[in-house]
Amino acid sequence: MISLKGINEDNFVDAFNLKLAKGQEEYVSHPVRSLAQAYVYRNQCQPFGIYVDEKMVGYVMVIYDYDVPEYDIWHMMIDESLQGKGYGRAALNQVIEYIKAKPFGDSSRIALTCNKNNYVAKALYENIGFSVTGVEDEDEIELVMNV
Repeated sequence: MISLKGINEDNFVDAFNLKLAKGQEEYVSHPVRSLAQAYVYRNQCQPFGIYVDEKMVGYVMVIYDYDVPEYDIWHMMIDESLQGKGYGRAALNQVIEYIKAKPFGDSSRIALTCNKNNYVAKALYENIGFSVTGVEDEDEIELVMNV
């Protein structure tokens, strides 16, 4: 069973120990960088460990953009040794449910970006209900969902 648990002093080292598969470094930031960003944006974000039972298998961060307003999903990753098991899909569905509760502010828009060459992630996001907006920033494409 997949669950999300907030990153704290008890589990942040587990997040540091997650590994990206070879070549994925160009697609997603490692949790070490993401947790530094979480500190900077601590009043508007929540970093999560993605768990199967009591084992951290991945990481994701939700951040609220007050200027838009919208919820953004940042830095989602599953450990290289555990990819292809459906954990990313299950975790993404849990993240969407978390956002529906509007923990930081009112918005029905969820946005994320994906490297335009990351076909696996793009297909997953579209299959769950995200749509490509046509907005690009360097090598990233934006996808959105309204909930």
